[in-house]
Amino acid sequence: MCIRDRYKEECRCTIGIVAGGGRIDKPMLKAGRAFHKYRVKRNSWPKVRGVAMNPVEHPHGGGNHQHIGHPSTCARTAVPGQKAGMIAARRTGRQMGGGKKDIDNDN
Repeated sequence: MCIRDRYKEECRCTIGIVAGGGRIDKPMLKAGRAFHKYRVKRNSWPKVRGVAMNPVEHPHGGGNHQHIGHPSTCARTAVPGQKAGMIAARRTGRQMGGGKKDIDNDN
């Protein structure tokens, strides 16, 4: 069966599959491969947690244990040095129940 038989002459189509499909399924296995991957993109690797830093480097840093030590939420109007954690969080904690909401119709 010819491909022209399936589609009209005035229509346009792409035949085949996208190149490089499944590339992200393979694990990187080494830190060096992640380093070279993000080196050409942007400075987003490695991600160091704020609680693992010193207090001069991050508002969550310092202390004898790796804990934030104060609430992790901050206001949207906070000064730039204070904005660390959840900025203007509407809610915090576990997200319970994602089901449908019951709508009562009083007819």
